[in-house]
Amino acid sequence: MHSLPVEFLKRFGNPLVLILLVASLIAGLTGELASFVIIVVMVVASVTLDFAQEYRAHRASERLRKSVQVRASVVRDGLVHRIRVSGIVPGDLVLLAAGNLIPADGVLVEGRDLFVNQSILTGESFPVEKRARSVGAAGGDSGPDGDALFMGSSLISGTGKMLVGQTGSSTALGKIAHSLDVTPPPSAFERGTRQFGMLIMRLTLLMVLFVLLVNTAWHRPLFDSFLFALALAVGLTPELLPMVVSVTLSRGALRLAGKGVVVKRLAAVQNFGAVDVLCTDKTGTLTEARIHLAGHMNFVGAPSPKVFELAYLNSHFETGIKSPLDAAILERPAPPLGAWRKVDEVPFDFERRRVSVLLDDGDRRVLIVKGAPEELLRLCSHYRADESGGERAWHDESRDRARRQLAALESQGQRVLGVAYRELPMSHEHAVVGDETELVFCGFAAFLDPPKPSAVAALAELAASGVQVKILTGDSELVTEHLCATLGIAVAGTLTGAEIEPMNDDALAARAEQANLFCRVSPAQKNRIILALKSRGHVVGYLGDGINDAPALHSADVGVSVEGAADVAREAADLILTRHDLRVLHDGVLEGRRTFANVRKYIMMGTSSNFGNMFSMAAASVFLPFLPMLPVQILLNNILYDISEVPVPLDRVDEDWILTPQVWDMRFIRNFMLVIGLVSSLFDFLTFYVLLAVMHAGEALFHTGWFIESLVSQVLVIFVIRTRGNPFASAPSRALVATSVAVVMLAFAFPFLPWARHFGFETPAPLFYAVLVVLVVVYLFVVEAVKRLFYRHMATARDPALPVPA
Repeated sequence: MHSLPVEFLKRFGNPLVLILLVASLIAGLTGELASFVIIVVMVVASVTLDFAQEYRAHRASERLRKSVQVRASVVRDGLVHRIRVSGIVPGDLVLLAAGNLIPADGVLVEGRDLFVNQSILTGESFPVEKRARSVGAAGGDSGPDGDALFMGSSLISGTGKMLVGQTGSSTALGKIAHSLDVTPPPSAFERGTRQFGMLIMRLTLLMVLFVLLVNTAWHRPLFDSFLFALALAVGLTPELLPMVVSVTLSRGALRLAGKGVVVKRLAAVQNFGAVDVLCTDKTGTLTEARIHLAGHMNFVGAPSPKVFELAYLNSHFETGIKSPLDAAILERPAPPLGAWRKVDEVPFDFERRRVSVLLDDGDRRVLIVKGAPEELLRLCSHYRADESGGERAWHDESRDRARRQLAALESQGQRVLGVAYRELPMSHEHAVVGDETELVFCGFAAFLDPPKPSAVAALAELAASGVQVKILTGDSELVTEHLCATLGIAVAGTLTGAEIEPMNDDALAARAEQANLFCRVSPAQKNRIILALKSRGHVVGYLGDGINDAPALHSADVGVSVEGAADVAREAADLILTRHDLRVLHDGVLEGRRTFANVRKYIMMGTSSNFGNMFSMAAASVFLPFLPMLPVQILLNNILYDISEVPVPLDRVDEDWILTPQVWDMRFIRNFMLVIGLVSSLFDFLTFYVLLAVMHAGEALFHTGWFIESLVSQVLVIFVIRTRGNPFASAPSRALVATSVAVVMLAFAFPFLPWARHFGFETPAPLFYAVLVVLVVVYLFVVEAVKRLFYRHMATARDPALPVPA
């Protein structure tokens, strides 16, 4: 946000506001000082109200966003400081580790086994190895494949130190962003508000042109007709919508923060409420994420200390991100490490699904490989027959026995890693992927992650709320299906990565609709699944916390990560969970629906009431010999009504508003506006009849009577429209009641106030107030009946609107 004065003045850039200010200036120059003052005061008051509320919302959301900003470790004056990446300056020395986002452009001055994904700049998805250059050294390759590091890239593995050269807009990524100036695609919520804005604009244009045409044909004063048409346009426009949206979303974000969800992008609050498919890994959501090593055995299942020794050495010396499986291995008492030292490493990647370290103990050089067992079995030519070190060549029977042992472990719900090795010559200095062949298979390391007792209830709650949960995991189908059986999750269908690979997008979309387990999937396949579900009209949420989850987090309608996730995952996410729990996600979904419900309430209230009043004014201008209401009276009516609706973001939401996912439905909003608006106009015409035929009102009394009736009726009808059920059974917020009652009392009292004559009012007779009370009561009952018929009709027509009220 810019400086406060600039932000405030920007509100006056609204075309309607500018036209009103020009009209007030013309009124002042022509001697209409009262009109000049009143119009200016009304406009400034409306703009100030909008600015104050939206500024408070922005400040609240900014505080939440900063709480989850990516930070970096910077060496200054010999000390390591954790600072926000925005605080990094040229000359800083930044410490890097696997999983970090590179926060600036610079050169690598110290590094080991450092592989970087810089596809954001080069388009190449494969990691690139970076080698260090000494500080102050000349020459070297500073291109994408040399020692240069670029902001926005992510570290796949290794550690290092970077000397910062350029930051912010001066970086390569910053220059690209500046040259393209690409606006991110609008969210579903933004598209909905834009469609709504276009609907209102068309209605406003048609009505204003009609009024100008009628008043010109009736030879009424051109300036008065112009002001009336402008005031009519302002009255029809829900000018507080930006404030209501911002405040409602910010309040939703604050409520989510209290439940363990930090919102990085406000629109994601509403999008969360629209989610009908939630894709997630099982670790930490369906399981406790307390993985422990359950056993280590050879290929036939006999305990093998050698398997543990090799697995421990691999996990100990690898420099990439330590997986939970690595942590489970390393928490065990260490075997004797002897003189082993690390020579080189082939980092883990999600295509190979394994990591290799090349070690040397002075006498021999060994490549130890740990990874997906089915892949390792394919790469091995021999197996370790016993603990004495005997090696034998694989044959069909031994391979089958190993596969049966793997299936037995997985069918018990255990996650399994394969462990293999290969001796290499002492002259072998660098490990490469090509070395991962002719391996000796040593055995399996098996792990258990207990299922979460709370997961069953959380899944049931999500299902009851209309959200399907689909599990996307790199684990095997046997492990995942065992977990589902333990938790009582019905498996609707299973797809594996091998089955997905040959499918085209249409075939995958059809299969992904039915399946709820996706096993042995790669990051690219996760992304394809997300896009396939979106192509079928689903609003998809994705929960991920690793480097490999970044593409899917970007592609999902709502990307969700966790507080301890990799930098690249946290940066890609819209929401950050402080607790890795499906119950927190369910709370977030419901909060998103409450937020959208209050935004839709304002739209339904404002459009139906405003449309009814403006339609009545346009129609009345055809047969009345004077303007139905003075321009300043329309503006006063509009701002008082807006004041009554300011607490809408704080309003309570009925449970039936949050039963199912909430999405924008312009047909529903348009039809509701037309139906309830025309009912409002019908009672306006009855008021006209009473004023003209019964009370024989002149111009001033007509203006006064209709001003009071229109304001009172549209304020009180809020309590009918805000719920789909019985208004007496749905308790509104105290703030909404207080502002509404205050505005109604002011409407009754306004003609008696000293400055009433400046607005063109005169005091009505007591009979008018008696008739007004009857009209308003009947009006509210009629709107309630029509509302129920409307919801019943929409449900019968299978409209996406919510269930029919009881």
